[in-house]
Amino acid sequence: MGHSTETLSATELARYSRHVLLEEIGVSGQETLKNARALVIGAGGLGSPVAMYLSAAGVGALGIADFDTVELHNLQRQLLHGTDDVGAAKTQSARERIQSINPHVSVTLHESGITPDNAVNLFSDYDIIVDGSDNFSTRYLNNDAAYFARKPLVYGSIFKFEGQVSLFNATDDAPCYRCLFPEPPPAGSVPNCGEAGVLGALCGIIGSMQALETIKALLGIGDSLAGSLLVLDTLSMRTRNLKIKKDPKCPICGANPTITSISSDRYQDTCDVDAETPPAMADTDYPIEVDVREAKQYLDSGNARLVDVREPYELDICRVDPSTPIPMNSIPNHLDAIPKSGPLLVMCHHGSRSMHVTQYLRQNGFDNAINVAGGIDAWSQRIDPKLQRY
Repeated sequence: MGHSTETLSATELARYSRHVLLEEIGVSGQETLKNARALVIGAGGLGSPVAMYLSAAGVGALGIADFDTVELHNLQRQLLHGTDDVGAAKTQSARERIQSINPHVSVTLHESGITPDNAVNLFSDYDIIVDGSDNFSTRYLNNDAAYFARKPLVYGSIFKFEGQVSLFNATDDAPCYRCLFPEPPPAGSVPNCGEAGVLGALCGIIGSMQALETIKALLGIGDSLAGSLLVLDTLSMRTRNLKIKKDPKCPICGANPTITSISSDRYQDTCDVDAETPPAMADTDYPIEVDVREAKQYLDSGNARLVDVREPYELDICRVDPSTPIPMNSIPNHLDAIPKSGPLLVMCHHGSRSMHVTQYLRQNGFDNAINVAGGIDAWSQRIDPKLQRY
């Protein structure tokens, strides 16, 4: 799979001696890794162990694609970054960490991340793509671009205490991500992008499994996870291996594909809840959702109420004043305390929980309920940067 045929120096032979001792790898396998090119998408919870283990393993060229900066709440699981890196670009701290692990690895940074415009061309420069993204729009873009670039895609995802790993697009007969999940879930229906929480050590396990699958695929050894979805539940430490078949009706790799190119409107970010007003709720005096700037205008007018539906521990991290805290699950028992006149703004962390509450309130006669899109996270970015993000 390599693009050149560089051999190993004496120093490298010493560094990788425990690999070389493995009959399945040996000197030739280690040279294959040295000449391989792997692209890691996301320098976060999954991308951290992936990049660290691939660089330690001697994969000669690593690409790191991420447009984000390091934040304090990343450090619980994103071991590419340290406390001193908070505020810096993730790609920069990732490169420093990788080069401290292995100076023989060439690191290329893609600081604008993966976009519909660059994905296929970028993927074509690498032998294998490793998906460490945390949102559906990027996952579908990665899958589709890998399919068009004819590159294998090592998939991983994490949710609370559960993780999944697979290998897509491995061969013409192998399934892709859309064979398993043809379309993304409706916006706001699945907690996403930090809304649900995740166990830090789980990232290390799943990311290491992705690194393993990458190394096996580059070397052509063992049985890969192509055609299988490995599911790990860390609370019980049980694993399931679900067989996935190539779907003849798959919209991209099936017999009659409906997706034949990368079109940017297909990969809208699903972190924010869909702002369209449901038809049954459109004829009220208030919009069902506003952005944080419009929410601030409502509050500054003096006749609006802000209800914060986050949990008490979240309020201890940051809050907007004045606001009335009522955790989401307590809303049905506190309807009497909520006014039915005047703008009623509903806020959570990212806008998902608050949209559910807003819709519930409207169904129960509160035509004044308005979701604050993006939640307090958007508020901290656009209105009050002094608020602690988490």
